[in-house]
Amino acid sequence: MKTTPPFFYRMKFHANGPETVFLSCTVVTALFTILILGFILLTAAPVLQKEGIGFFTGTSWDYTNQHFGIFNFLVSTLVMTAMTMVIAVPLGLLTAVFLAEWAPAWLDKSISSMIELLVGIPSVVFGIFGLFVLKDIFRDNINPAISGTLGFIPIFHDSDSMGIGLLLAATVLAIMVLPTITALSRDAIRGVPPEYREASYAVGATKWETIKLIVIPAALSGIITGIILALMRAMGETMAVVMLVGCVSQVPDSIYSLTYPMTSKIINDIGYHMATDTDRSALFAIGAVLFAMEMGFVAAIRLVTKYLSQGR
Repeated sequence: MKTTPPFFYRMKFHANGPETVFLSCTVVTALFTILILGFILLTAAPVLQKEGIGFFTGTSWDYTNQHFGIFNFLVSTLVMTAMTMVIAVPLGLLTAVFLAEWAPAWLDKSISSMIELLVGIPSVVFGIFGLFVLKDIFRDNINPAISGTLGFIPIFHDSDSMGIGLLLAATVLAIMVLPTITALSRDAIRGVPPEYREASYAVGATKWETIKLIVIPAALSGIITGIILALMRAMGETMAVVMLVGCVSQVPDSIYSLTYPMTSKIINDIGYHMATDTDRSALFAIGAVLFAMEMGFVAAIRLVTKYLSQGR
């Protein structure tokens, strides 16, 4: 008797019904993704082929001589993103632990609502807040305090702070990504079965020991997912960053340095260099690199989540 492989059962859809709607939506989503990716890569291809590895290692960006290198922009992006996560991850994770494990219902609801309101604030508003409110505070108080305490370490020494720079931009970005880390981490912690906690208490563990040794490891895959998603947003943010980093093409040598992330380079130049094919290709090549980095982090989410799930 002839049988149909299970694969075809999984791929079989009725001509009518909900399956058709779901399949149509899936196909449209996939087509949009392929279309955007294809457009970026096709537009970026001429400069990527011309420059080769020099596009990643070069430090000169010269429209006149048609020579393009993104090393300074790439390093600036990675450093700014790393600083953002250093600030945002402890703050977001500790807030999530408090809300999930200690906060009474009324306080949890109030704080969660305030944190989630941050999602609806446009990035340009964050940039304006950083430029007109936080800049003076950093210039007059925070930067001198850090430099006075840790200035014997070169990256913490502030010789001529203007307020704007890496530290200010990273702080504002940390505020912007805080809801992602907090909300996903809180939900992951709450998703840990209560039996885990009860078993830990039964053998004499304290509440903090239970959270540290049982709850957080069990919720780690969800926490890491939130961190990676927040990192992706920080890496791709544009408007707030371009207002706060100073836009100076150099490899940062301190946490206060003026610098030039990739997104800022695109937004600053795109209005002036879209008419020339090579210039446009160079800017899209920066976008292609960002896209590849984002895809790498998505792959990391899947691998880490799969590994942690298998470990449990």
